[in-house]
Amino acid sequence: MSPENTTFPTGHVLAVPGNMVTKLTHVLFLATLVACATKQDEASTEPLYPMGTSDPAKKKDDAPPGEQAKKSDPAPGARDVLLVGNSVAGTVSVIDANSLDVLGTIDVLPDRAARLAEIDDDPIRSIAYSLVKRNQIVKHFEPHEGDRFVDDVLLSPDGGTLYVSRSNIGDVAAFDLTKAGHPMLWHTRVDGYKADHATLSKDGKMLVVSATTEDLVDVFDPKTGKIVGTFASGTSPHQNDFSDDGKHIYNGSIGDMTLPPSLDAFKGDRVITVVDAATLKVVRTYEFPEGVRPTVITPDEKKAYVQLSYLNGVVEYDLVKGKIGRTLDEPLSDFAKKTYPSRDDYPHDSAHHGLAMSGDGARLCDCGTIDNTISIVSTSSMTVEKTIETGNVPYWATTSPDGKRCFVSLSGDGTVAAIDYATASEVKRVKVGTFPQRSRIGRMPQIVVEKL
Repeated sequence: MSPENTTFPTGHVLAVPGNMVTKLTHVLFLATLVACATKQDEASTEPLYPMGTSDPAKKKDDAPPGEQAKKSDPAPGARDVLLVGNSVAGTVSVIDANSLDVLGTIDVLPDRAARLAEIDDDPIRSIAYSLVKRNQIVKHFEPHEGDRFVDDVLLSPDGGTLYVSRSNIGDVAAFDLTKAGHPMLWHTRVDGYKADHATLSKDGKMLVVSATTEDLVDVFDPKTGKIVGTFASGTSPHQNDFSDDGKHIYNGSIGDMTLPPSLDAFKGDRVITVVDAATLKVVRTYEFPEGVRPTVITPDEKKAYVQLSYLNGVVEYDLVKGKIGRTLDEPLSDFAKKTYPSRDDYPHDSAHHGLAMSGDGARLCDCGTIDNTISIVSTSSMTVEKTIETGNVPYWATTSPDGKRCFVSLSGDGTVAAIDYATASEVKRVKVGTFPQRSRIGRMPQIVVEKL
């Protein structure tokens, strides 16, 4: 069966491609690959250059995130920047978060030929890579045969090192932004075959990346690139976030995306796993009826706003009581009704994928992925204040350093839209690379900006 007439959503890569005859066939196939994959224990870590950077001292600060960053600036004149991962292009666009000018583009796959050659030389990895690609293909607006090379992008606190989880390549890489050409410092394979969402602790000492195919989350030492710990998640771990005080890690799992909606009951554990950041021990698990998509945890850790697979909206979850409180189910747009007539058409089971909160906590920026809309939602009433039409496939949202705007990746258009929370209006649209997805905020010294 060809990719042209079959949707292969992202998720558990070691799954039988195409329609499954029986669940038993699926299990036997998995067992065969796992039994053969002895080389996976030889995951490579290749330090290429000394880091040459130091971590700023960690101290408690109740100022907004943007102000905290400014206080720890390694040099005067550092800029607030938006990093946008262009997943198909294998690049990261760097945008001034205030002026919205594009400052430069970083190639984060300079070793593409070498990595693909390694994969081709290993029969097991070669099979897995092929399946990863096929599982990435979306039915509508597929950019390039399932190629995805950038999943998440993060900037060190001093603004000198860029960390990238490189999706289909199945590794994480670090780049020295203080030097011309941005040389790679190290790259390390995650457990399994696909690197997914990531997060970095505020002090820059813990880099957390979902190893999707293994139902594990890997914890890296950002200086050396070595995996220093892991913890178990639900089925197909996805988003990672540190709590505001840095004491907990929250991981959401999306379930087995290779199974169709008709087999939803067999997709596995769709949960938020809460882990002690110091010990990596699981302290609590919250179960959800569907896959856990983009999530916002409130600073006091009492509530979570969560997008779920197939839900055309967002839920408010009580983290104290452990249950869903209010649910906002938004009407389908005419575009969604025409383009995505059934759940089988949804991109990776996502109706809405992209969620951010304003700096004052009063509003959510909710991406209507299948609707081609962005809704500004009041957190007090859990109602939509305004919905605006936007470009193709709004797929991620990030709040600006001042908390007044949300930046939305329009994957299908290769652009980022800046949306004003207060007016629910588009301020500007910026051209980036092919199929932008994750975006993150950071602070970048002028000396680094000049080398972009």
